[in-house]
Amino acid sequence: MQLVKDIRTVLRTKTSSARKSKLVHKLLAALIGVAAAAVSGLLATPAQAAENGTSFFLGGNKGPMAGATPPPGLFVSNNVYIYSGSASPSLEIPVGGKIVAGVDADLVLDMPTLLWVTGANVFGGRLAFAATVPVGGLDIFAEAQFQTPLGAPGPSIEDSVTTLADPVLTSFVGWDSGNYHWQAGVSLNLPIGDYKAGQLANVALHRWAADLFVAGTWLDPALGLDVSAVIGFTVNGKNNATDYKTGEEFHAELAISQHLSKEFTVGLVGFYYEQVSGDSGAGAALGEFQGRTAGIGATMGYTFHVGKAPISLNLRYYHELDVENRLSGDIGVVSLAMPLWVPGH
Repeated sequence: MQLVKDIRTVLRTKTSSARKSKLVHKLLAALIGVAAAAVSGLLATPAQAAENGTSFFLGGNKGPMAGATPPPGLFVSNNVYIYSGSASPSLEIPVGGKIVAGVDADLVLDMPTLLWVTGANVFGGRLAFAATVPVGGLDIFAEAQFQTPLGAPGPSIEDSVTTLADPVLTSFVGWDSGNYHWQAGVSLNLPIGDYKAGQLANVALHRWAADLFVAGTWLDPALGLDVSAVIGFTVNGKNNATDYKTGEEFHAELAISQHLSKEFTVGLVGFYYEQVSGDSGAGAALGEFQGRTAGIGATMGYTFHVGKAPISLNLRYYHELDVENRLSGDIGVVSLAMPLWVPGH
């Protein structure tokens, strides 16, 4: 949780007038600091869219090797997801049961995940289970709030929180055939995180959500080229605290990376998200509020060893494009993954 607070401190140092011109430099500084802290710790020890204008899907959360499944064993990974964005004063957004405009938000989400790849064979693939318990920090400011859509604007409002988000359970089956690796599975959002009704800042969605996904990776060892893609479809439940039912969502991610050496990779990444059905419920005062976004950026990775254990570090940066009915901004992701136990090793 301290890591989340440290990165949020960096993000809060931006002034609104210099946000876009300095954001990239501040995000890179935050990413490098997080990566250095993680490596140091390891070495020292053996659109209008959806409620809140956000979704269960986090653009850029998946990257290179997304379709590859490790051998049977226990693995741990951690994604630090950093988002800084804003919305026009002319765009009204439903947030925490309120209608606000001119939103400016900074989010840091730390997502440790435990992965168990079983020895069970399902349709010729390896069955796996994962559990993620995120901790997040959110700072949000709105220039105006409204009692009704298109009503008279009220005073500005701001809020912040650092707390537990909703846990996520995932199960998938992974296959391999030569240079091809692919998965099919489902992730389930459990609405048991720390959520405060009527509060502007919440990192928990407070609704059931199921994301059905397929992922594939083509990795050619001779060329050192990795092409990975993920396609998913999210079915959302209702937030009972706000009586808001978010519509269903489609998303896709792509990562193309080249190994410059056995340890170092660079590449390009991108994602696309679109809400394909409208919002509903008494809390959906703005109507169907469907939206979309796309992001494009770059990635770099480095693999090293602590003892005999391989550690994979990956950094990704995205800038959002073609945004409708959502906040628009920039994303930074730091991913770290390592095995805990692999039979025979």
